[in-house]
Amino acid sequence: MSTDTMASSLLWLVSREGVSDVCYGALLAEGYQIELMTALTRGEQQAPRVILLDSDIGPGFLEQIRTAVSRFPKAVIMAVVDQGESALTGEALRAGACDYVLKPYQPSQLLRVLGQSLVLRQSTGNMVVRSRAGLQVLQLAYRAAQTSAAVLIGGESGTGKECLARYIHQVSGRGQGPFVAVNCAAIPESMLEAVLFGYNKGAFTGAAQAQPGKFELANGGTLLLDEIAEMPLNLQAKLLRVLQEKEVERLGSHQKMQLDVRIVAASNRDLREAVSAGEFREDLFYRLDVLPLSWPPLRERQEDILPLAHHFLGRYGQGEQFRFSPEAERTLMSYRWPGNIRELENVIQRALILARSAIIDVADLMLPESQTSRLANPLIVLTPPSTPAPGKGLQASRQRAEFDYVLQTLQQHSGHRSRTAEALGLTTRALRYKLATMREQGIDIERTIGSRTA
Repeated sequence: MSTDTMASSLLWLVSREGVSDVCYGALLAEGYQIELMTALTRGEQQAPRVILLDSDIGPGFLEQIRTAVSRFPKAVIMAVVDQGESALTGEALRAGACDYVLKPYQPSQLLRVLGQSLVLRQSTGNMVVRSRAGLQVLQLAYRAAQTSAAVLIGGESGTGKECLARYIHQVSGRGQGPFVAVNCAAIPESMLEAVLFGYNKGAFTGAAQAQPGKFELANGGTLLLDEIAEMPLNLQAKLLRVLQEKEVERLGSHQKMQLDVRIVAASNRDLREAVSAGEFREDLFYRLDVLPLSWPPLRERQEDILPLAHHFLGRYGQGEQFRFSPEAERTLMSYRWPGNIRELENVIQRALILARSAIIDVADLMLPESQTSRLANPLIVLTPPSTPAPGKGLQASRQRAEFDYVLQTLQQHSGHRSRTAEALGLTTRALRYKLATMREQGIDIERTIGSRTA
């Protein structure tokens, strides 16, 4: 840490039991100002930058963490736990701790973990994250980036899985190397193998010249396999071999190339369920699931909504000083965001197109909760339902009926994607695309299915 950082790093030590004299001295030598606490009491003059909580304080350990999160949202909260109580670390993280160390530990280990947490608080790269839940994910991502292990990122569609993969790449030792992203769902199955592994001239009809694959292009850097759940089973077996052998062979070639690539896989599906359904190889899942991360949906990260909205306002505002009205900000905060960050980005772009002044109002957002305000905007013309525009009204009615039928079938099969696709006469991949389209149009599929079941 820099001198300025150390000088302002007031550390509260709640219980001295878990910190040896050597560690205590190392913290002082590093520049931490230490205040020994018996509990997080009210009335302190200076807010801490670090709070070290030891599980030896007893049954109130988790409650003390929650209190610290509530009172000092900007502080780094570190849990100290006995190795025999390692299961408690998960509860500590869920309660809001940024990170943890297991006793006994070396002073260098404690200083390293604290230093990483403080660096993360100071800079999150290009990530716009303010919420405790989001910062926890970044904390784990930062630790994952310091290794060479595979990372599996989960989360709903639109939560920013590719952004998290780029963050891992940027803060890792591979940050100067290439970052290559492949959307496994967007490439035809017949072409995906050639795209990943590359091919030699004449390897198949149309292969007029040799092309390197994405693995080759990512050598020395990071390869993101997005929507990996959509990869065909036969190709999953070939991918597993590449990951095990750390070498790749172009189609039409017998020459192997050594690989030094970090694999980051992402999916909006639960891969464990896909394994149980026979749609994803179990051995490949365990090869990828070394360091699992999951982005919480935006509705569970409310502190991130307005910072993200202002970020998009600056990105798409073309240099003009746009701002939100107080009512617009309240509307943004109260909306559930079924499409997550991608939907928020689209809403801000639309609002900038519709805005008549530098102030973005509720009507400009065009969110479902503000439908009664839409008529106040002279740019928006609503067609009454009784007189739909020719063609468009019929098309919209058909689409609504189709979406409703899909939801009914999904509910009949308890949300099981494969059985629903079979009942609808679709492939599983086609159903995924249709559900993604429904989410983009504001349909909260899980909530709708749940309400119908109830």
